[in-house]
Amino acid sequence: MEPSKDISRLIEIMAALRHPQTGCPWDIEQNFQTIKPYTIEEAYEVSDAIERGDMDDLCDELGDLLLQVVFHARMAEEAGEFSFGDVVNAITTKMIRRHPHVFARSEADTPEAVKIQWDKIKQAEKRERAERRARRGITEDFKSGFLGSVQRSFPALTEALKLQERAAKVGFDWSSPEPILDKIEEEISELRVALGEGDRAKVSDELGDLIFAVVNVGRHVKADPEQALRGTNTKFRRRFSHIENVLKADGETLEDATLERMEEIWQAAKAIERAVIAGAE
Repeated sequence: MEPSKDISRLIEIMAALRHPQTGCPWDIEQNFQTIKPYTIEEAYEVSDAIERGDMDDLCDELGDLLLQVVFHARMAEEAGEFSFGDVVNAITTKMIRRHPHVFARSEADTPEAVKIQWDKIKQAEKRERAERRARRGITEDFKSGFLGSVQRSFPALTEALKLQERAAKVGFDWSSPEPILDKIEEEISELRVALGEGDRAKVSDELGDLIFAVVNVGRHVKADPEQALRGTNTKFRRRFSHIENVLKADGETLEDATLERMEEIWQAAKAIERAVIAGAE
């Protein structure tokens, strides 16, 4: 099989990878849930390439993201649900329907008129979606109700923040950060109990509660949790890189270094950062 610029070749490759007898063992055993994390990861890698302005990487990462779409569509086709062609048809139908001022006769010739037209079309789409869900017997709908405007597609930290902000609009909120700190202590205690019981599902549930409470503190002190964590990630990268560089300079490796040795260098890295900050002030 040869590479091609034709999307049909990618669809053929995925079908070959998923073939029950001759396909790739790893690809064959995947399902929607196991592939979902990779789909999210590829979307973030596309975003990272854009932020870095790296067009070579962007081309490559967009290909990886497209592969995820083809992968999900192939699994859906195997289940008799829909095919890649149905995915393309759905989005082209949607884009044509939402832009009658471009693809059909429409009097929407100003940004304001286009927005009004868009809202009407979206309402019609919501009705169609509700009808489709009803036919499938799907009753739970996270897009309805007061919290329905908060997208589940957000990163989990951002979704938690948005949910809390939305609930706060009707008074469902803490009065200050201090009571939330007490809640965090409570959640930590419950997490300790779950850890002691060895119940992985309960540990995951309690960990989620703890993180949700921490996000709430960030909201109250006007510290975006996503950005706060990103800053900590950068700090961790910098300090760990310092450990690696010091070990290398001393003829040591990460694999052979003891935890005590790495902690010693970590603390030295923190001291250096404090000195730099103090000097800047």
